[in-house]
Amino acid sequence: MRRSRKVKILATLGPASAEKATVRSLFEAGADVFRINMSHSDHDRLRNLVGIIRAVEEDCGRPIGILADLQGPKLRIGTFAEHAVVLAPGQTFILDSDPAPGDASRVELPHPEIFAALEPGHRLLLDDGKLSLRVERCSKTEAVTTVEVGARLSDRKGVNVPDTEIGLSALTAKDRSDLEAALNADVDWIALSFVQRPEDLAEVKKVARGRAGVLAKIEKPQAVERLPAIIEYADALMVARGDLGVELPLEKVPGIQKQITRAARRAGKPVVVATQMLESMITAPVPTRAEVSDVATAVFEGADAIMLSAESASGAYPVEAVQTMDRIAREVERDPNYRNIMHAQRTEPEATGADAISAAARQIAETLNLATICCFTASGATGMRAARERPQTPIISMSPVTATARRLSLVWGLHCLVGEEPTSLEGMIEHACRMSVQEGFASPGQRIIVTAGVPLGTPGATNMLRIVFVGESGSLSA
Repeated sequence: MRRSRKVKILATLGPASAEKATVRSLFEAGADVFRINMSHSDHDRLRNLVGIIRAVEEDCGRPIGILADLQGPKLRIGTFAEHAVVLAPGQTFILDSDPAPGDASRVELPHPEIFAALEPGHRLLLDDGKLSLRVERCSKTEAVTTVEVGARLSDRKGVNVPDTEIGLSALTAKDRSDLEAALNADVDWIALSFVQRPEDLAEVKKVARGRAGVLAKIEKPQAVERLPAIIEYADALMVARGDLGVELPLEKVPGIQKQITRAARRAGKPVVVATQMLESMITAPVPTRAEVSDVATAVFEGADAIMLSAESASGAYPVEAVQTMDRIAREVERDPNYRNIMHAQRTEPEATGADAISAAARQIAETLNLATICCFTASGATGMRAARERPQTPIISMSPVTATARRLSLVWGLHCLVGEEPTSLEGMIEHACRMSVQEGFASPGQRIIVTAGVPLGTPGATNMLRIVFVGESGSLSA
């Protein structure tokens, strides 16, 4: 199955999409990677969903990526004696370590790490930002605040601390257990929430040991401030616009989305744009015009993937949501402005032989109007470099490692195939020609370009580029 677009679609699975028939319909509609949200999945459910996806993969004969999204720390207030209170602007409200039920003057905040980091002037946002408190004075057990934005506040609502860097690991005990379960289930990507610093990623990568790629969800101001260092540690990034829009002014989020997307592209790391992309399709069969424009903007920016959350997990129209996203993406990529934007945003290759080869392959393929760029990649590095160039020419990424092909299914423009590693250079060229014809990218008499690392099987050593004619049988032409 060949996609007629280059941006990838990441669909979240949930109650509306937990059956094999629905998962297959989502894949056929355009989903390239499936997300399992560990906030709503236990280990049995995780293994069941992975089994369903792998069964669909076997039926369809195409590698499918799986992303397990760890919950991360959940910061919440305690409970109220009457289960809810109403806070008015200007009033004093206290957060403390007393577990007694709260009232309109105070409530428990069972997180000593927040008290340890708070300073006067810092903000506390409650219930997804519906209420805003400003710290007047604080200690290790209490914060006296003034209500700046009031509203009704009920038990166990979430707390955001946008001005405060909390000395808290991004991995909770639940996350550690979920991480091991996900790795044992052979998922391809691990998404890490609550990233504040590069060290948060290093902790996960130490556990993963290369068994899965680590994707950093950028959802806190502290992560935005340290973006270059986080990109260096991460294998991929996600613009998690939900929490970003709570912890930062909403009007800043579009600019930050562009900043993250372009920085990830320069680094050659996949980047996913997520949250509320087709939110109205949770309950409606068609999106709003603004949502269509939002999806299109992410595609125009050159994001590797665009993500559906509740739309495909619990919405009434999961398959239609994927179909809609697919149609929008294909239309954008046909727009003449799309090519101009991709060209304008292209950065100079790094000063390495591998990057120079990938840049040259893109330029030669476009100049000579070649049918496809074929990359042989064991580790995935060659395919990622080819995608970084954002060529007009289609890219086939061939790997002898199934896990590599699945992981690359998140990456822009890559048509991923799994097959035995050729034992010789000529065998590799023959295989590239045959697969180009078989997958519908080339016809006999056309030319393709092949990149690989020689000697074969050397990870990350892209050093060979060759232009070849495709013969009548799909083999190498003399």
